[in-house]
Amino acid sequence: MEHIEPLIAPSILAADFARLADEAAAVADAVDWLHVDVMDNHFVPNLTIGLPVVESLRRATDVPLDCHLMIDDPDRWAIGYAEAGAYNVTFHAEATDDPVALARRLRAAGSKAGLAIDRDTLIEPYLDLLPEFDTLLVMTIKAGFGGQQFLPELLDKVRAVKAARGELSVRIEVDGGINADTIEQAAQAGADAFVAGTAIYGAEDPAAAARALRERARAAAS
Repeated sequence: MEHIEPLIAPSILAADFARLADEAAAVADAVDWLHVDVMDNHFVPNLTIGLPVVESLRRATDVPLDCHLMIDDPDRWAIGYAEAGAYNVTFHAEATDDPVALARRLRAAGSKAGLAIDRDTLIEPYLDLLPEFDTLLVMTIKAGFGGQQFLPELLDKVRAVKAARGELSVRIEVDGGINADTIEQAAQAGADAFVAGTAIYGAEDPAAAARALRERARAAAS
């Protein structure tokens, strides 16, 4: 798993919700995934978008949708996102008692399966589960809101996942406070998929910002 090409996933949480199709089109040629933050105001104290918006967005863009479910009871709701055409469905380890069973259901429903680890959750209990997942998402902030400051100490979790991954084809994704400076730290630690919100959609040219982030990640990892 050496020399992995970095993936860039702009978070539509930072986009203009009234123009999501246009915002997706603006970055379509420059990014790998669109990161869709689904929050239910229970698991995290924020409410964003849900399944109807994901279904509409799927029809509006060919960019693979990377759905990050910050919700209670993902065992009940996650499969709907796979059936709606999400490329990757990531749920939180803290929200389910049997992450492996849910990952297998997601894969059977046609999506990739991702496991997210929040700021205060230890990574070690989940390292043995890596073969069951396509993505391991390490929060580099406390889940719930965009625009927070990056917490570099959480990169120790990234290093632990990289050491445990071996030859598994698991993407190590980071989410929270990723910008032109912090993406280099994350890439050096071993991350290879990067969620960026305001660093992309807050830029004058979002596509150019995404390309610049990719180059920084590529250079830092080499």
